[in-house]
This record gives sequence, structure tokens and C-alpha cells, in this order.
Amino acid sequence: MKTTIQNRSRRLAVLLSARVLLASTLLGVAAFSSGCVAVVAAGAAGGAVAWVRGAVVTTLDGDLDRVYRASQQALGDLQFAKITDRKSGVDAELTSRTALDKKVVIALERVGAATKVTIRVDLLGDQQLSLTILDRIKSRL
Repeated sequence: MKTTIQNRSRRLAVLLSARVLLASTLLGVAAFSSGCVAVVAAGAAGGAVAWVRGAVVTTLDGDLDRVYRASQQALGDLQFAKITDRKSGVDAELTSRTALDKKVVIALERVGAATKVTIRVDLLGDQQLSLTILDRIKSRL
């Protein structure tokens, strides 16, 4: 009788260990795959939009000053709380927060006559909100 109970306990322990290992493996794969590069959409004004490690990345036609102003207006349109706006002659960063306290960072970098735009929402990223912000920036250009 004791042997049967001990065997069942061992089988249960092995089964639970296998499930924990499987769950850990799946979480690890999910974590690594979320950082991969995926093309999200293609737009006429600047080419492809990519989802890179939790951020939307694209290049927009327009100089840094113009895209910076459009980004400020887009954040205002969306009624995000402004935290900081910093700009130099070659790059800029706008940080704000949504009503649900999600941190939104828009990084701009001059690339010739165009501007590279990177939008990240929170630590892991929110693809849908990032694309909404990008669409609003494009509408302001």
C-alpha cells in the first residue's frame, strides 16, 4: 500500500515538473519572439513600419523640426500628459503619459532629409497604441 502511494506521489511530482518545464519554455519563447522584427504595415509617406522589440519604428518624409512639431501636436490631440520634450539639432525625445498612466516615448532622429521615428508605449510596448500615435503624427505632417 505504501509503495503504491509513493509511486503515485513520484508520478505526480514528475508530471508537475514536466508542466513547469513546459510553461517555462513557452514563456521563454514568447519573451524572445516579442523582441523580433516584424513588418507591420507599409505607408506611402516614408516606407515600411516595423515592430522592433516592443516599439514601432519607421522613417517619415520631413525634417526633424517638422516631425517634432507634428509629434507634439499629435500628443496634444490625444490629450496625453506632457512629461518632457527635448530637442537638439540632430535628435529629439518626447515623453508623455496616457490617462491610464502608460508611458509614451517618441524618439526622433535626423536621417538626411527624413526623420527616423521610434514610438514605445510602456516597457513591453503596445503595438496598437503606437500605431495610433504614428497615424496621428502622419496626419499632422
